Amino acid sequence: MSTASTGATPGFLVWRLSMKWRVAVDRAVAPLGLTHAQYSLVASLHGMQRSGLRPSQRHLADRTGLEALYVSKLARALETAGLVERTRDPRDPRAVQLALTDEGRDVTRRAIKVVHGLLEQLLEPLGGLDSARAREFSRDLATLLDTPLAPVPASEHEKEQT
Repeated sequence: MSTASTGATPGFLVWRLSMKWRVAVDRAVAPLGLTHAQYSLVASLHGMQRSGLRPSQRHLADRTGLEALYVSKLARALETAGLVERTRDPRDPRAVQLALTDEGRDVTRRAIKVVHGLLEQLLEPLGGLDSARAREFSRDLATLLDTPLAPVPASEHEKEQT
């Protein structure tokens, strides 16, 4: 454990790991013309399309954990770059469906390989991507992500401290 992490709270460690990951992915996918957020969108869209889905922006927002407005902004930028196609949903004219273009699929496949290599590096200290320890780590992360959080107002927290 690094000296910066000694005695750190789990919240701080999650934040630091998420920042480390975001920066690493940003740097790794930049040569492909993507940011980390754009990668999250196209990689999720790629997986959904492979399952036969043509998701709406809202569905993709729910899948990625990004705000719907942010997904809309990212999708417009990716459309301008020729990587994503945005069309009206024939069942709901208010909804916009997303699909990768041929170029988008190519860029996404390359980006997924690059990010997979990063993930292998990150999980090497746990025994590698396919290790029992990495699978347990993934289950723990999923448990934490599935736990709803309601903000505790500062005034209530202060009452608990006294």
